[in-house]
Amino acid sequence: MKENIAIISNYYPPEKGAAANRIEQLALQLQANGYAVQVICPLGNYPYGRLFAAYKGKFHVAENQNDIGVSRLWIYPSVSKNKLIRLFSVLSFVLSLSLYLCFKKTPHKVIVQSPPLLLSFVSVALLRLKNKKIILNVSDLWPLAAIELQALKPNSISHRFAQKMEQYIYRNATVILGQSEEILSHIRGIVPAKSTYLYRNYPNHGPQNLNLQPQELQPIKLFYAGLLGVAQGVLELCQKLELPANMELHLFGDGAEKDAIQSELAKNPRANWHFHGMLDRNELHQQLQSFDVALIPLKTRIYGSVPSKIFEYSALGFPALYFGGGEGADLVNQHRLGWVANAGDYDEINEKLIEIAALSSAKLNQMKEGVLNRSQTLFDVSKQAEELIEKGVF
Repeated sequence: MKENIAIISNYYPPEKGAAANRIEQLALQLQANGYAVQVICPLGNYPYGRLFAAYKGKFHVAENQNDIGVSRLWIYPSVSKNKLIRLFSVLSFVLSLSLYLCFKKTPHKVIVQSPPLLLSFVSVALLRLKNKKIILNVSDLWPLAAIELQALKPNSISHRFAQKMEQYIYRNATVILGQSEEILSHIRGIVPAKSTYLYRNYPNHGPQNLNLQPQELQPIKLFYAGLLGVAQGVLELCQKLELPANMELHLFGDGAEKDAIQSELAKNPRANWHFHGMLDRNELHQQLQSFDVALIPLKTRIYGSVPSKIFEYSALGFPALYFGGGEGADLVNQHRLGWVANAGDYDEINEKLIEIAALSSAKLNQMKEGVLNRSQTLFDVSKQAEELIEKGVF
């Protein structure tokens, strides 16, 4: 008989982005290892801030995706820049989730995704009252990241309140997963006796067969694919990157900065810059087959943050141009996954672009093959899940 386990997350496919993909991959790995998985999440709306057509007018939708039960609960969706509206959006799902957890039967084992911090706080509090095994999965450190992104003022009332919530979820979780060594180090500083484990956001693309043939005289294709939000700083990249003549930049995605990015490119048109908008993940991977280097930026160095794109695109055979510092930069350097420039240093990243532009097609293809081979050995999502299961984490 399969053991039941639930996952509480603010994102799940068909929503787009790393967060939704991360939770789906976790659910699929648990399912592959004999668990009956249930996901509890909002009605689909991200990243557009409006309900998808299938969920309009609904308060609760029960689905089956790849034999995984998905319970979608009511939310007032929003991507507004107004903090009060965004808070109301979070509170709307917190309310529907609270009612669900109070009145619906849930498995003994529950994985809680954090952030959002308020959502994980309420989830942990209610699950603790019901004596559940709480597996906290921490992908970013809040409120620390909010301070570094200048979304919160240090020592403000909001900051101190968020710190109290953060400490509460760490202390009351049964076991904690962190997606970087920095995250685990931070958590151990607060709850040194708590069981903590590294859980990287590895992808599962299946075997990759790259057909790499040197194509001399073709432009080198650099791409960014993902959320166009404040943390990524893609708008500023559009203003400050200086592409060599033999290089193209292709942008894929959606988010808060989308309109500003399109406006910037319209005001300052450049023949070697291309904006494509948001694509389905499978369609995106098809489009990327003719591309060369993945651009992975962060607006500022965020302690604990290791963008999943490092694993996502190295597993597809793309060297990374990582513009963020910290543990992510260490991984790229240590495993020879591409190039690194310090967050915010546009002189350095423009120098890296010149370095990349000087590569021959044969040398670039050799790099791509090396990145693909190393990533298949290093970033094994199935092995990672099996090892954690053997340790009794789930």
